Amino acid sequence: MMNYFLAAVLLLASPQFLKTNQDVSVTFDHEAQFAKYKTYKWVPVQVAQHLDDLTADQLIGTFNAELEKKGLKKLEDKPDLYIAYQVAQGNEKKLSQFDLGATYGSGAGGTAASGGASTTIVHSGLLVLDIYDAATKKLIWRGVVSNVIAPDAKPDKKQKQMDSGVQKLLKDYPPSK
Repeated sequence: MMNYFLAAVLLLASPQFLKTNQDVSVTFDHEAQFAKYKTYKWVPVQVAQHLDDLTADQLIGTFNAELEKKGLKKLEDKPDLYIAYQVAQGNEKKLSQFDLGATYGSGAGGTAASGGASTTIVHSGLLVLDIYDAATKKLIWRGVVSNVIAPDAKPDKKQKQMDSGVQKLLKDYPPSK
């Protein structure tokens, strides 16, 4: 009898039976005028951990759809915003700053960085979305959400998890001050 109980507990604790919680954390520059931003361009974070091409395309498509709902239009030439994402999977990872001489965290106890890559240690399983003012190259919004990428999930479950995580992450974008 005890063996059946133990087997049931182990089965219910397996990843496919666990509910995936998606915790969200957002910070932003309270001085930024978010209403003026209408266009964006995706930019790569060169030294970040990358997804495979199919998953990356799926994730960017999910973000594009949600950003469009927020009134932002993708534009390759002279956008208002640069947007970059990175993931941390596996063990603890270092996240890198998008490197165009960008600054981040001005005011509110942040750290400024210019011209070089900077890193932050984060726990694994996170997706980070950074939004920069393209004119100043200043980080104006950062959102972090856990459990967005399910690498071993079937395609439909993977998409549902991405949809849910991206919607939660951008729920209050643009921020109200």
